Amino acid sequence: MNLLLVEDDPMLAEAICDGVRQHDWTIARVANASAAKAALVDHAYAAVLLDLGLPGESGLTVLRFLRDRYDTVPVIVLTARGQLSDRIQGLDTGADDYLVKPFQLDELFARVRAVTRRSEGQMVPVLQHGDVVLDPVKRCVTRGGEPVPLSAHEYLMLRALLKRNGHILTRDDLERAIYGDTATVGSNTVSVFVHQLRRKLGEDFIKTVHGHGYTLGARP
Repeated sequence: MNLLLVEDDPMLAEAICDGVRQHDWTIARVANASAAKAALVDHAYAAVLLDLGLPGESGLTVLRFLRDRYDTVPVIVLTARGQLSDRIQGLDTGADDYLVKPFQLDELFARVRAVTRRSEGQMVPVLQHGDVVLDPVKRCVTRGGEPVPLSAHEYLMLRALLKRNGHILTRDDLERAIYGDTATVGSNTVSVFVHQLRRKLGEDFIKTVHGHGYTLGARP
């Protein structure tokens, strides 16, 4: 199990990371919202442990960033804000669980196991176009039954195209699907990922609609 910890308290972060490794899980740690967003774009995690009281942007901005991108990774909020209104705000923003500091590590890890079990048990339909299949739960893609290795950016673009199969997605639509609403990206970024997906899935898999955007090609 690979986790992401977003926590600016170095002592608490070290204690959590040490405990996670004793469970034979892996964990990455960042200390602010911008680093968390970058990590969540570039990597897939089984769950996120998210402090709300981060320097600069609040942890809630990270949570909104995830849910605005339709990323369903389980998030456990870790915070000293224990009032009912704070818990309601965190859960309404998209958190799966809420743990008030100070807490016992055994309870945290039990909650990690619980949210990941619920996530794995969700009935999320696979997305398919021709012989290309994307499984959102396993976060894997196959073509003709064979696995296709994709980067995190390529995966998010493909998922957006498959979810809106039959529709044209503009360059802005695809940039938001990949980076969310806050990132500034290069003008040719979408074209690069389209080229990479065509190379891996077939030149006719993605169709360019000149002056409008991109859509999936005819089913093979």
